[in-house]
Amino acid sequence: MTREFQMRAIGTVISSREKAEDDYWGDTRCAIELDESFEASALDGLETFSHVEVLFVFDRVDPKSVVSGARHPRNNEDWPAVGIFAQRGKKRPNRIGSTICRVVARNGRRLEVAELDAVEGTPVVDLKPVMREFLPRTDVSQPAWSSELMRAYWLPEAKKRSPDE
Repeated sequence: MTREFQMRAIGTVISSREKAEDDYWGDTRCAIELDESFEASALDGLETFSHVEVLFVFDRVDPKSVVSGARHPRNNEDWPAVGIFAQRGKKRPNRIGSTICRVVARNGRRLEVAELDAVEGTPVVDLKPVMREFLPRTDVSQPAWSSELMRAYWLPEAKKRSPDE
């Protein structure tokens, strides 16, 4: 039985990045502006945490392009075809993204963060403080292809223009 539900954005990403790219998010700074229906006090105390988990919607993904089975990550046939739930691609069934970001500052209903891989205007559906107790309690393991895929993901954008690449 499929259950459906509705969500509404709690805020919006304010960023200089207009286009979603696969890599070079390492120096990204942006803000999350809470919707006017929320009081600024909804963010009270979040600035005392070093990190926040941001849940957002890949709203620019055409619902017709959503993947419900397996595919090669980034369409790279050198990597194995794996189920959509074994990767973090944006063409997922509910188009929900999740990133742990560094909290930079808080000003009223605006939370400034570093390393959020979402673009200008992205709807934010939730914010959660990152607590050690919710992080993995054992070693994290992953296949080699995923480390290869992430090789340049958190590099600064300036690196893509570097002659060394």
